[in-house]
Amino acid sequence: QVQLIESGGGLVQAGGSLRLSCAASGRTLSSNALGWFRQAPGKEREFVAAINWSGSITYYADSVKGRFTISRDNAKNTVYLEMNILKPEDTAVYYCAARWAAGYATNNNGYDYWGQGTQVTVSS
Repeated sequence: QVQLIESGGGLVQAGGSLRLSCAASGRTLSSNALGWFRQAPGKEREFVAAINWSGSITYYADSVKGRFTISRDNAKNTVYLEMNILKPEDTAVYYCAARWAAGYATNNNGYDYWGQGTQVTVSS
């Protein structure tokens, strides 16, 4: 059974930065695509960023493109989300996810395992 544990969330002022981490246990995910999603209060969970198995291909939601960077360290079985120039509208619970495929996906149904989430709050 795969477990994904996110960390790095917190409270930050607008314009600031945070780095989220998601460590996997139970099996190595070096052959699997990984993604980040977020869910704001009263809204549906939405795609943020994804990365393929090797890290050579990444994809971002338009709302975070140019501000967020997804990366992975397969030796550490960990995926990261570097978030810069944060805005109040980035406030949400952020989830990492893993899928049993090498290529990335942008929809919730494309992922098989999910972490429990970490809260990111951006104050104005």
